[in-house]
Amino acid sequence: MCIMAFHHVAIATSNLDAAHRFYTEAMGFRLVHVEAGDAPEGDAWFRHVFYDTGDGSLLALFELHGDRYVGMDLAISRGLGLPNWVNHIAFGADDLPSLDAAQDRWLKHGLDVMRVDHGTVISIYTHDPDGNFIERSYWVHQPDAASAQQAESLLRDPNPPRTSPLNIEFFAARGEPVPSA
Repeated sequence: MCIMAFHHVAIATSNLDAAHRFYTEAMGFRLVHVEAGDAPEGDAWFRHVFYDTGDGSLLALFELHGDRYVGMDLAISRGLGLPNWVNHIAFGADDLPSLDAAQDRWLKHGLDVMRVDHGTVISIYTHDPDGNFIERSYWVHQPDAASAQQAESLLRDPNPPRTSPLNIEFFAARGEPVPSA
């Protein structure tokens, strides 16, 4: 069986300056590559911007130029009419102190934060300037053979038991806001 890691995930942005500030300052990612090109449709062009997320995996942003893109909602859930929690991007934290530090960093950068204890995972959530739901999470209980077996059972259950988060907390921003698109 071939195991693969993500090379990159790409999303569009309507405000590259704000997105760049969010992903470098609030998230701590490092800009590693930028390229520009003509869109395959021929009537537009793009800038493709890559950020190292810390482990060699990349997040890429597309800045799109052309009349066809004006006024489009580029958020990965909202743009499809879905609640923002459905399509989202989650990044890991090595331990609880790292997750706490990320939460503090977001708050200092003017971002509201929601913290959720899911039982096996503790997550913090905020929005990027385009309205995408961004998550940092820490596995409290690392997946193992028993949890994989339970997951397989739940996957096949036509009426799986529903769970609720153990705790949800909201924290208001206390720093300089990151501009929104």
